[in-house]
Amino acid sequence: MSLDVLVVAPHPDDAELGAGGAILKLREAGRSVGVLDLTDGEPTPHGSVEVRRAETAAATSVLQLDWRGNLELPNRSLEPTLEARRRLAEVFRELRPTWLCAPYWEDAHPDHVAATQLIEAARFWSKLTKTSMAGRPWHPSRIYYYYCVHLRQLPRPAFVLDISEQWEKKAEAIACYRSQFIEGREEHPSFLERLRDEAAFWGKMIGCRYGEPWTSREVLGLRSLASLL
Repeated sequence: MSLDVLVVAPHPDDAELGAGGAILKLREAGRSVGVLDLTDGEPTPHGSVEVRRAETAAATSVLQLDWRGNLELPNRSLEPTLEARRRLAEVFRELRPTWLCAPYWEDAHPDHVAATQLIEAARFWSKLTKTSMAGRPWHPSRIYYYYCVHLRQLPRPAFVLDISEQWEKKAEAIACYRSQFIEGREEHPSFLERLRDEAAFWGKMIGCRYGEPWTSREVLGLRSLASLL
């Protein structure tokens, strides 16, 4: 199997929160997109392994993903170990994505920080020859970083993606995770309303209704200025 884009997420729901708009936009453009969750995300106050599995399946259907998997690493104690690096690199060698999407590298959640370190190391390892790893060598050409952070800071993205036409479907995918964002919450405004306001803020920055911020450690290139808003 070969994917155009693989979004790697520390927990189920992180890909939807940070990259849902881009996933939908890529799928609408005919690109093949997969999501790899590194853990099952449990335990949580209102969830269970079975509930989270059902919620993930529902969100996967909304996003119309070509592939979704779970590496089954330990939630709350995710670490970029050599064994985890090997397992993730083997997934890259199997799926052969052109692009990777990873969480932004600064976060209060240790799992998110460890996930990004693991993804970057596995990207390098996946191209190695003379190794006992399964699969043929492969090196994803780019990593783009989405924002799904637990720090109260204002991101400085490299670019903001117009997701005005994708916002409602992105919100629908996020709402599939009822145990995380709806049940047991009595917030005003609600969690989803605050997400909408954040998307509207980023949309305002680029002159559209809703936006999704992204960044890169590497220099970005354009083939045409027509890609700029």
